[in-house]
Amino acid sequence: MTKKAKLTLVGAGPGDPELITLKGIRALEEADVVLYDALANEELLDYCKPEAIKTFVGKRAGCHVYQQDKINETIVSEAKKHGHVVRLKGGDPYVFGRGHEELQFAEAHGVDVEIVPGVTSAISVPALNQIPLTRRGINESFWVMTAVKSDGSLAADIELATQSTATVVILMGMKKLGKILDVFKKHGQEDTPAAVIQNGSREDEKIVIGKVSNLSQLVLDHQLTSPAIIVIGKTVALGEEKLKKNIQQMDPKPE
Repeated sequence: MTKKAKLTLVGAGPGDPELITLKGIRALEEADVVLYDALANEELLDYCKPEAIKTFVGKRAGCHVYQQDKINETIVSEAKKHGHVVRLKGGDPYVFGRGHEELQFAEAHGVDVEIVPGVTSAISVPALNQIPLTRRGINESFWVMTAVKSDGSLAADIELATQSTATVVILMGMKKLGKILDVFKKHGQEDTPAAVIQNGSREDEKIVIGKVSNLSQLVLDHQLTSPAIIVIGKTVALGEEKLKKNIQQMDPKPE
């Protein structure tokens, strides 16, 4: 009996395998095929049944194993051939994850689609470092944005965000870090607290906290690279206490 073609878009969370939802785990347990991203922790594949087909379709800056059109086509062909396809995507499928594009393509080709939201790194990674995106008396909102538009130019919303009190979370922005910080400096925000968090929620997480004026140098000194998020705003300073404690634990002062 031919299985019904189905796609489940599953958010894998920010990297810690325990931050996937129970519904996401159930989808993996039922999957006939799993197409997983570079930012999805491969430990999650342990939930799959032994006979499930597991295929890496990851994309990183400068290293695209699969282009998006190819991923869309693979989803449909695997669903029609094998049945239930789980598309395992880092973070949340609908936060700069191109999940809706995959949904539209699958539905246009007769594949049923279900969405399982994920824990987005934009909120969870700062929170794990005790950086609240909102704090009463400090700000009234937060912005989550990508660093670049589809044509590769710097996102216009960055300049708009510098003119608010919002905490700004920028994804996929490490290659544009200098230009991003220049925009904030142009609007007189040199002293605004700022952080970069690499591999958020994972065991190899790295973080630096400083100000707009010195963040680039801190990133260079500590050799932070992608994947990482950039957080800029007054609430970032609230994470400095946790960072200081971590440094003291790694390098305790002699008695």
